[in-house]
Amino acid sequence: MYAGVVTSRDQNIERAFNSDPYVRAQGFLLTEVTDTEITVSMIVREDQVNFHGGTHGGVLFSLADCAFSLASNAHGDPAVAIDTHLAITSPSGLGDELTATAHEMTRGRSLATYRVDVTRGDGRIVGLFTGTVYIRSAGG
Repeated sequence: MYAGVVTSRDQNIERAFNSDPYVRAQGFLLTEVTDTEITVSMIVREDQVNFHGGTHGGVLFSLADCAFSLASNAHGDPAVAIDTHLAITSPSGLGDELTATAHEMTRGRSLATYRVDVTRGDGRIVGLFTGTVYIRSAGG
């Protein structure tokens, strides 16, 4: 799962992921942690599709949001979302493997912005997620 040496940052990310009952219920897997990316994946289940047979938009959002949350909190200071957006760009459905890869785009003292690409197993992008967090200082 990890590229290179496992650090305390990696352990914190894994602990945060494993302590989230919602992500466990959705069947998400923490699949990769590097210095620049965090990847979470899933296989779309029958209870995660909508009445059209496509992956429910809430499931896509949740997968992307999980990767975003882990990435934005990886530095140690608590970060909370203040703005998020998901554009669904291609279909996905039952049995598809979906992967959400989070990248930090900017990070200042109090704000950081992330992009999460959600892809199908064939590499096609099915969702583009952006999110901004407010970074709370460790002392405040």
